[in-house]
Amino acid sequence: MFLPWETLCCGKSSYSRRSYNERRLQFLKWMRDDLEAKLAGINAAIQTVERQIDEDDTSTSTSTTTA
Repeated sequence: MFLPWETLCCGKSSYSRRSYNERRLQFLKWMRDDLEAKLAGINAAIQTVERQIDEDDTSTSTSTTTA
């Protein structure tokens, strides 16, 4: 499997082990940050839908008691 921190034209011997691990760490942190941003958006969407359901339940129960 090709990983973004590895290059096809150069072998790992051109990088020191530390350099390789630093690049790998940087990539993994970027992935984590990206996933956290996506998760925050999904959580906000879930909260919005839950709030809309609660509002629908409230308006339905109010309209049935007043009718």
